[in-house]
Amino acid sequence: MRKVKTIYWIVTILFSAFMVFSAIPDALSKPEALSFVGNLGYPAYFVPFIGVAKLLGVIAILIPGFPRIKEWAYAGLFFDLFGATYSLIAVNGFQPGMLFMVIIIGFLFGSYFLFHKLQRGLQTV
Repeated sequence: MRKVKTIYWIVTILFSAFMVFSAIPDALSKPEALSFVGNLGYPAYFVPFIGVAKLLGVIAILIPGFPRIKEWAYAGLFFDLFGATYSLIAVNGFQPGMLFMVIIIGFLFGSYFLFHKLQRGLQTV
């Protein structure tokens, strides 16, 4: 169980770091974030909203306990990543660099799977 917990925290921290680094420019409405999201056709007021939502989602998955809130956070972060990928493909067409999103979504699923594995392990104790 200790090995699973270690892997869970490594995967979750790597995923969380990516999400935080993508959320901060959004939350602060940096010009680069406004331009990027604007090119996808979203309004400027959406940028700080999605940035704060991502930060709250990361906090929710990092704080121990609160399994129901974690479920919602994982779902929200998945929809953010999947929606961003879909929007990029819809506007710019497929680009090979977009395959990086598969890795990030893989970390999300890995963290989610390991979280549930740890939850099941705690229930049998």
